[in-house]
Amino acid sequence: MRRVGRDVIKLGLSTMRSTGMHRMLGDSWRGLGAVFMLHRVVEEAAPDTAFAPNRILEVTPDFLDAVIGRVRGLGYEIVSLDDMVSRLRGGGPGPFAAFTFDDGYRDNFELALPIFEKHDAPFAVYVASDLPDGLADLWWMTLEASIRAVDHLEMEIGGEVIHHRAETNKDKRGAWESVYWRLRDLPEDEMRYAVSVLAEQAGIDGRAIANAHAMSWDQVRALHSHPLCTIGAHTASHYALAKLPKERAREDMLAGTARLETELGDKPKHFAYPYGDEGSASQREFDLATSQRFASAVTTRKGLLFGEHGNHLRALPRLSLNGDYQDVDLVEVLLGGAPFALWNRFKRVNVA
Repeated sequence: MRRVGRDVIKLGLSTMRSTGMHRMLGDSWRGLGAVFMLHRVVEEAAPDTAFAPNRILEVTPDFLDAVIGRVRGLGYEIVSLDDMVSRLRGGGPGPFAAFTFDDGYRDNFELALPIFEKHDAPFAVYVASDLPDGLADLWWMTLEASIRAVDHLEMEIGGEVIHHRAETNKDKRGAWESVYWRLRDLPEDEMRYAVSVLAEQAGIDGRAIANAHAMSWDQVRALHSHPLCTIGAHTASHYALAKLPKERAREDMLAGTARLETELGDKPKHFAYPYGDEGSASQREFDLATSQRFASAVTTRKGLLFGEHGNHLRALPRLSLNGDYQDVDLVEVLLGGAPFALWNRFKRVNVA
Protein backbone atom coordinates (compact mmCIF):
# COMPACT_ATOMS: atom_id res chain seq x y z
CA MET A 1 0.00 0.00 0.00
CA ARG A 2 1.45 3.35 -1.01
CA ARG A 3 2.20 5.87 1.72
CA VAL A 4 -0.48 8.33 0.59
CA GLY A 5 -3.00 5.46 0.60
CA ARG A 6 -2.07 4.53 4.15
CA ASP A 7 -2.43 8.13 5.29
CA VAL A 8 -5.87 8.45 3.71
CA ILE A 9 -7.04 5.19 5.29
CA LYS A 10 -5.72 6.19 8.69
CA LEU A 11 -7.53 9.52 8.44
CA GLY A 12 -10.74 7.74 7.46
CA LEU A 13 -10.53 5.33 10.39
CA SER A 14 -9.76 8.14 12.80
CA THR A 15 -12.74 10.10 11.49
CA MET A 16 -15.00 7.08 11.96
CA ARG A 17 -13.78 6.72 15.53
CA SER A 18 -14.18 10.39 16.44
CA THR A 19 -17.64 10.76 14.86
CA GLY A 20 -19.03 7.34 15.71
CA MET A 21 -19.68 6.64 12.02
CA HIS A 22 -18.36 3.09 12.46
CA ARG A 23 -21.51 2.32 14.43
CA MET A 24 -23.84 3.31 11.59
CA LEU A 25 -24.35 -0.32 10.53
CA GLY A 26 -24.98 -1.56 14.05
CA ASP A 27 -23.77 -5.11 14.69
CA SER A 28 -24.82 -6.48 11.30
CA TRP A 29 -21.26 -6.38 9.93
CA ARG A 30 -19.37 -7.59 13.00
CA GLY A 31 -19.80 -11.14 11.79
CA LEU A 32 -18.71 -14.12 13.86
CA GLY A 33 -15.23 -12.82 14.45
CA ALA A 34 -11.84 -11.96 12.99
CA VAL A 35 -8.43 -13.37 12.19
CA PHE A 36 -5.75 -10.89 13.19
CA MET A 37 -2.63 -10.82 11.03
CA LEU A 38 0.79 -9.85 12.41
CA HIS A 39 4.38 -10.35 11.37
CA ARG A 40 6.90 -8.95 13.83
CA VAL A 41 6.98 -7.66 17.42
CA VAL A 42 9.71 -5.06 18.08
CA GLU A 43 10.62 -3.21 21.25
CA GLU A 44 10.20 0.32 19.88
CA ALA A 45 8.21 1.74 17.00
CA ALA A 46 10.23 3.60 14.38
CA PRO A 47 9.47 7.34 14.38
CA ASP A 48 7.42 8.75 11.52
CA THR A 49 10.43 10.72 10.28
CA ALA A 50 12.58 7.60 9.93
CA PHE A 51 13.13 5.63 6.76
CA ALA A 52 11.36 2.46 7.84
CA PRO A 53 9.07 1.21 5.06
CA ASN A 54 8.77 -2.23 6.65
CA ARG A 55 7.46 -0.63 9.83
CA ILE A 56 3.99 -1.71 8.65
CA LEU A 57 5.02 -5.27 9.58
CA GLU A 58 6.04 -4.35 13.14
CA VAL A 59 4.07 -3.74 16.33
CA THR A 60 5.38 -3.10 19.82
CA PRO A 61 4.84 -5.49 22.74
CA ASP A 62 2.76 -2.85 24.54
CA PHE A 63 0.45 -2.47 21.56
CA LEU A 64 -0.01 -6.21 21.16
CA ASP A 65 -0.70 -6.54 24.87
CA ALA A 66 -3.28 -3.72 24.70
CA VAL A 67 -5.00 -5.21 21.66
CA ILE A 68 -5.45 -8.61 23.30
CA GLY A 69 -6.91 -6.91 26.37
CA ARG A 70 -9.25 -4.73 24.30
CA VAL A 71 -10.43 -7.64 22.17
CA ARG A 72 -11.36 -9.59 25.27
CA GLY A 73 -12.90 -6.49 26.79
CA LEU A 74 -15.20 -6.23 23.77
CA GLY A 75 -16.49 -9.74 24.47
CA TYR A 76 -14.43 -11.70 21.96
CA GLU A 77 -13.17 -15.16 22.83
CA ILE A 78 -9.63 -15.74 21.60
CA VAL A 79 -9.53 -19.14 19.92
CA SER A 80 -7.12 -21.53 18.20
CA LEU A 81 -7.25 -22.13 14.46
CA ASP A 82 -8.85 -25.53 15.02
CA ASP A 83 -11.59 -23.93 17.09
CA MET A 84 -12.05 -21.19 14.48
CA VAL A 85 -12.63 -23.79 11.78
CA SER A 86 -15.08 -25.69 13.97
CA ARG A 87 -17.08 -22.54 14.62
CA LEU A 88 -17.14 -21.51 10.98
CA ARG A 89 -18.33 -24.94 9.94
CA GLY A 90 -21.01 -24.87 12.61
CA GLY A 91 -22.00 -21.26 12.17
CA GLY A 92 -20.91 -20.01 15.59
CA PRO A 93 -20.84 -19.14 18.39
CA GLY A 94 -19.25 -15.70 18.28
CA PRO A 95 -17.74 -13.30 18.56
CA PHE A 96 -14.27 -14.87 18.45
CA ALA A 97 -10.80 -13.83 17.36
CA ALA A 98 -7.74 -15.74 16.20
CA PHE A 99 -4.26 -14.20 16.28
CA THR A 100 -1.78 -15.20 13.57
CA PHE A 101 1.83 -14.35 12.68
CA ASP A 102 3.36 -14.81 9.23
CA ASP A 103 6.84 -15.97 8.19
CA GLY A 104 8.53 -17.21 11.40
CA TYR A 105 10.47 -14.36 12.97
CA ARG A 106 12.61 -14.83 16.07
CA ASP A 107 10.70 -12.11 17.91
CA ASN A 108 7.51 -14.22 17.69
CA PHE A 109 9.22 -16.58 20.12
CA GLU A 110 11.13 -14.06 22.20
CA LEU A 111 8.60 -11.22 22.52
CA ALA A 112 5.16 -12.38 21.37
CA LEU A 113 5.01 -15.70 23.22
CA PRO A 114 5.34 -14.14 26.72
CA ILE A 115 2.47 -11.78 25.95
CA PHE A 116 0.15 -14.61 24.90
CA GLU A 117 1.25 -16.56 27.98
CA LYS A 118 0.37 -13.56 30.14
CA HIS A 119 -3.15 -13.55 28.69
CA ASP A 120 -3.41 -17.35 28.43
CA ALA A 121 -4.45 -16.77 24.82
CA PRO A 122 -3.87 -19.09 21.85
CA PHE A 123 -2.10 -17.90 18.70
CA ALA A 124 -0.60 -19.30 15.50
CA VAL A 125 2.64 -18.83 13.58
CA TYR A 126 2.78 -19.67 9.87
CA VAL A 127 6.40 -20.64 9.16
CA ALA A 128 8.08 -20.42 5.76
CA SER A 129 10.53 -23.30 6.18
CA ASP A 130 13.43 -21.53 4.44
CA LEU A 131 13.68 -19.17 7.44
CA PRO A 132 14.72 -21.70 10.09
CA ASP A 133 16.70 -23.54 7.39
CA GLY A 134 18.83 -20.42 6.90
CA LEU A 135 17.90 -20.19 3.22
CA ALA A 136 15.35 -17.38 3.26
CA ASP A 137 15.39 -14.39 0.92
CA LEU A 138 13.53 -11.66 2.83
CA TRP A 139 13.98 -9.35 -0.14
CA TRP A 140 11.85 -6.55 1.35
CA MET A 141 14.25 -6.28 4.29
CA THR A 142 17.23 -6.44 1.93
CA LEU A 143 15.73 -3.68 -0.21
CA GLU A 144 15.21 -1.43 2.82
CA ALA A 145 18.77 -2.01 4.07
CA SER A 146 20.21 -1.37 0.59
CA ILE A 147 18.39 1.93 0.11
CA ARG A 148 19.43 2.98 3.62
CA ALA A 149 23.08 2.28 2.71
CA VAL A 150 23.27 4.38 -0.48
CA ASP A 151 23.01 8.08 -1.30
CA HIS A 152 21.79 7.45 -4.83
CA LEU A 153 19.60 4.59 -6.01
CA GLU A 154 20.29 3.04 -9.38
CA MET A 155 18.30 -0.07 -10.12
CA GLU A 156 17.25 -1.92 -13.27
CA ILE A 157 13.65 -3.13 -13.11
CA GLY A 158 12.05 -4.84 -16.07
CA GLY A 159 14.59 -3.41 -18.49
CA GLU A 160 14.22 0.15 -17.17
CA VAL A 161 17.00 1.78 -15.13
CA ILE A 162 15.56 3.71 -12.19
CA HIS A 163 17.53 6.60 -10.69
CA HIS A 164 16.53 8.32 -7.46
CA ARG A 165 18.23 10.48 -4.86
CA ALA A 166 18.66 8.72 -1.52
CA GLU A 167 20.52 11.21 0.65
CA THR A 168 17.86 12.06 3.25
CA ASN A 169 15.16 9.94 4.85
CA LYS A 170 12.62 11.74 2.68
CA ASP A 171 14.67 10.88 -0.40
CA LYS A 172 14.91 7.27 0.69
CA ARG A 173 11.15 7.01 1.23
CA GLY A 174 10.67 8.37 -2.28
CA ALA A 175 13.18 5.89 -3.66
CA TRP A 176 11.32 3.02 -1.99
CA GLU A 177 8.00 4.16 -3.44
CA SER A 178 9.56 4.48 -6.88
CA VAL A 179 10.73 0.87 -6.99
CA TYR A 180 8.70 -1.26 -4.59
CA TRP A 181 5.54 -1.75 -6.65
CA ARG A 182 7.51 -2.04 -9.87
CA LEU A 183 9.35 -4.92 -8.22
CA ARG A 184 6.13 -6.52 -7.01
CA ASP A 185 4.87 -6.56 -10.60
CA LEU A 186 7.87 -8.58 -11.81
CA PRO A 187 8.07 -12.39 -11.95
CA GLU A 188 9.34 -13.67 -8.62
CA ASP A 189 12.81 -14.75 -9.74
CA GLU A 190 13.39 -11.54 -11.68
CA MET A 191 12.30 -9.44 -8.72
CA ARG A 192 14.64 -11.17 -6.30
CA TYR A 193 17.53 -10.96 -8.72
CA ALA A 194 17.03 -7.20 -9.13
CA VAL A 195 17.14 -6.72 -5.36
CA SER A 196 20.22 -8.94 -5.03
CA VAL A 197 22.09 -6.81 -7.59
CA LEU A 198 21.26 -3.65 -5.65
CA ALA A 199 22.28 -5.31 -2.39
CA GLU A 200 25.65 -6.32 -3.82
CA GLN A 201 26.27 -2.77 -4.99
CA ALA A 202 25.28 -1.42 -1.55
CA GLY A 203 27.39 -3.96 0.34
CA ILE A 204 24.38 -5.57 2.01
CA ASP A 205 24.25 -9.28 2.90
CA GLY A 206 20.59 -10.20 2.54
CA ARG A 207 21.07 -13.75 3.79
CA ALA A 208 22.65 -12.44 7.00
CA ILE A 209 19.67 -10.11 7.53
CA ALA A 210 17.23 -13.00 7.13
CA ASN A 211 19.17 -15.29 9.44
CA ALA A 212 19.39 -12.59 12.12
CA HIS A 213 15.59 -12.37 12.25
CA ALA A 214 14.59 -15.99 11.68
CA MET A 215 13.52 -18.45 14.35
CA SER A 216 15.70 -21.51 14.76
CA TRP A 217 14.21 -24.97 14.43
CA ASP A 218 14.63 -25.37 18.19
CA GLN A 219 12.42 -22.33 18.70
CA VAL A 220 9.87 -23.56 16.17
CA ARG A 221 9.77 -26.91 17.95
CA ALA A 222 9.34 -25.18 21.31
CA LEU A 223 6.37 -23.24 19.95
CA HIS A 224 4.90 -26.38 18.40
CA SER A 225 5.00 -28.14 21.75
CA HIS A 226 3.52 -25.15 23.58
CA PRO A 227 -0.17 -25.60 24.46
CA LEU A 228 -1.04 -22.08 23.27
CA CYS A 229 0.64 -22.16 19.86
CA THR A 230 -0.28 -23.67 16.50
CA ILE A 231 2.38 -23.90 13.79
CA GLY A 232 1.01 -23.50 10.28
CA ALA A 233 2.61 -23.80 6.85
CA HIS A 234 3.65 -20.83 4.71
CA THR A 235 5.45 -22.54 1.77
CA ALA A 236 9.19 -23.12 1.70
CA SER A 237 10.46 -20.04 -0.12
CA HIS A 238 7.75 -17.39 0.39
CA TYR A 239 6.97 -16.85 -3.28
CA ALA A 240 3.79 -15.16 -4.48
CA LEU A 241 2.18 -18.41 -5.60
CA ALA A 242 -0.10 -16.92 -8.24
CA LYS A 243 2.98 -15.63 -10.10
CA LEU A 244 4.45 -19.14 -10.38
CA PRO A 245 3.51 -21.92 -12.80
CA LYS A 246 0.96 -24.17 -11.15
CA GLU A 247 3.30 -27.12 -10.62
CA ARG A 248 6.01 -24.95 -9.10
CA ALA A 249 3.47 -23.32 -6.78
CA ARG A 250 2.22 -26.75 -5.73
CA GLU A 251 5.78 -27.97 -5.09
CA ASP A 252 6.68 -24.95 -2.97
CA MET A 253 3.58 -25.52 -0.83
CA LEU A 254 4.35 -29.23 -0.49
CA ALA A 255 8.03 -28.60 0.28
CA GLY A 256 7.26 -26.21 3.12
CA THR A 257 4.71 -28.58 4.61
CA ALA A 258 7.01 -31.58 4.33
CA ARG A 259 9.90 -29.72 5.94
CA LEU A 260 7.75 -28.73 8.90
CA GLU A 261 6.46 -32.27 9.26
CA THR A 262 10.02 -33.62 9.28
CA GLU A 263 11.14 -31.21 12.00
CA LEU A 264 7.98 -31.24 14.13
CA GLY A 265 6.68 -34.77 13.65
CA ASP A 266 3.21 -33.50 12.68
CA LYS A 267 1.84 -32.29 9.37
CA PRO A 268 0.57 -28.69 9.60
CA LYS A 269 -3.21 -28.43 9.28
CA HIS A 270 -3.39 -24.74 8.48
CA PHE A 271 -1.81 -22.56 5.77
CA ALA A 272 -1.16 -18.90 4.95
CA TYR A 273 -0.54 -17.68 1.39
CA PRO A 274 2.65 -15.57 1.11
CA TYR A 275 1.67 -11.92 0.50
CA GLY A 276 -1.90 -13.20 0.32
CA ASP A 277 -3.41 -10.41 -1.77
CA GLU A 278 -5.52 -10.92 -4.89
CA GLY A 279 -2.43 -10.86 -7.11
CA SER A 280 -0.64 -13.49 -5.02
CA ALA A 281 -3.40 -15.97 -4.19
CA SER A 282 -6.69 -16.58 -5.94
CA GLN A 283 -8.92 -19.49 -6.92
CA ARG A 284 -6.10 -21.64 -8.32
CA GLU A 285 -4.20 -21.35 -5.05
CA PHE A 286 -7.36 -21.92 -2.99
CA ASP A 287 -7.87 -25.14 -4.93
CA LEU A 288 -4.25 -26.18 -4.28
CA ALA A 289 -4.74 -25.66 -0.54
CA THR A 290 -7.93 -27.72 -0.69
CA SER A 291 -6.22 -30.52 -2.61
CA GLN A 292 -3.45 -30.59 0.01
CA ARG A 293 -6.14 -31.02 2.67
CA PHE A 294 -5.44 -27.96 4.77
CA ALA A 295 -8.27 -27.39 7.22
CA SER A 296 -7.97 -23.65 6.64
CA ALA A 297 -5.93 -21.18 4.62
CA VAL A 298 -5.74 -17.44 5.19
CA THR A 299 -5.19 -14.58 2.78
CA THR A 300 -4.39 -10.92 3.40
CA ARG A 301 -7.71 -9.85 1.87
CA LYS A 302 -9.38 -7.42 4.23
CA GLY A 303 -12.45 -8.54 6.10
CA LEU A 304 -14.11 -10.19 9.06
CA LEU A 305 -15.48 -13.73 9.34
CA PHE A 306 -19.10 -14.63 8.64
CA GLY A 307 -20.96 -17.91 8.64
CA GLU A 308 -20.64 -17.99 4.84
CA HIS A 309 -16.89 -18.45 5.23
CA GLY A 310 -17.62 -22.00 6.36
CA ASN A 311 -17.88 -22.72 2.62
CA HIS A 312 -14.63 -20.88 1.85
CA LEU A 313 -12.24 -22.13 4.50
CA ARG A 314 -9.20 -21.88 2.19
CA ALA A 315 -9.86 -18.23 1.33
CA LEU A 316 -10.25 -16.56 4.71
CA PRO A 317 -9.74 -12.80 5.14
CA ARG A 318 -7.77 -11.19 7.93
CA LEU A 319 -7.59 -7.96 9.91
CA SER A 320 -4.06 -6.59 9.76
CA LEU A 321 -2.44 -5.16 12.89
CA ASN A 322 -0.40 -2.67 10.88
CA GLY A 323 2.58 -0.93 12.44
CA ASP A 324 1.41 2.40 11.04
CA TYR A 325 -1.89 2.11 12.94
CA GLN A 326 -0.82 1.35 16.51
CA ASP A 327 -3.92 2.84 18.10
CA VAL A 328 -6.04 0.33 19.97
CA ASP A 329 -9.17 2.45 19.43
CA LEU A 330 -8.80 1.93 15.67
CA VAL A 331 -8.88 -1.83 16.26
CA GLU A 332 -12.30 -1.40 17.85
CA VAL A 333 -13.44 0.56 14.77
CA LEU A 334 -12.25 -2.24 12.47
CA LEU A 335 -13.93 -4.95 14.54
CA GLY A 336 -17.20 -3.08 14.12
CA GLY A 337 -17.10 -4.12 10.48
CA ALA A 338 -18.15 -0.87 8.79
CA PRO A 339 -14.72 -0.18 7.18
CA PHE A 340 -14.65 -3.68 5.67
CA ALA A 341 -18.25 -3.45 4.50
CA LEU A 342 -17.30 -0.33 2.57
CA TRP A 343 -14.01 -1.81 1.34
CA ASN A 344 -15.69 -5.00 0.08
CA ARG A 345 -18.71 -3.18 -1.32
CA PHE A 346 -20.98 -4.88 1.18
CA LYS A 347 -19.96 -8.38 0.18
CA ARG A 348 -19.51 -10.63 3.19
CA VAL A 349 -17.26 -13.04 1.26
CA ASN A 350 -14.66 -11.73 -1.16
CA VAL A 351 -12.97 -14.56 -3.04
CA ALA A 352 -13.24 -13.40 -6.66
